[in-house]
Amino acid sequence: MPRTGYQEQLEELREDVLYMSEVVLDRLRIGLSALEEKDEDLAWEVIEGDDEVNELYLELEGDCIDLLSLQQPVAGDLRFIAASFKIITDLERIGDLATNLGDYTLDAERDRYPDVDIQAIGDAVIEMVEDAMAAYAASDAVQPFEIAERDEEIDAMCERASTTVVRDLIETEFDTDATDTEIEDLMADVSRFLLTVRDLERVGDHAVNIAGRTLYMVESDDELIY
Repeated sequence: MPRTGYQEQLEELREDVLYMSEVVLDRLRIGLSALEEKDEDLAWEVIEGDDEVNELYLELEGDCIDLLSLQQPVAGDLRFIAASFKIITDLERIGDLATNLGDYTLDAERDRYPDVDIQAIGDAVIEMVEDAMAAYAASDAVQPFEIAERDEEIDAMCERASTTVVRDLIETEFDTDATDTEIEDLMADVSRFLLTVRDLERVGDHAVNIAGRTLYMVESDDELIY
């Protein structure tokens, strides 16, 4: 294959990875909307949309393997392909976490904790992923550090949300007259909420992973790779 064609393949890979990120972020937004609105139709949309994400992942995985095996890239090109492969793995996992939000929506019967703004946490992690992908698109070695710093804010938001739920459970929810069914429903709601918070926190972690791979791609710097 002429080298010109090879460089075109590399650019196509970048564009396809960016497209996958758009699909995944769209699924995440739908999952958050489903959860906020208790909308079962949206929940099924995000659950059923996971197949598209998985198909994109497998297709791009094949492209990365072909480039590695057929072109034998070195130096910067090798780091770019390896980073792209790791990034699509993070994106596929974000897609799985979005699907979880759909599942939680179907299981939820009521919103027991209206004072906790799940949407704000969701918006923050979506912005992190968007910025991480923008850094990848531009081969930006500066923004990854800022994204990693923002992860501490996400962790703090999630910790406050979880603490609010647990405190509310301890202070107001226990009732000696409650039936076993009522207690089971309460614990299911608490569990679902804590899992939602945990999953959004993990999205932030994947955004940091993407940023770290971009930094390594550009500067051969593994400081943000965990």
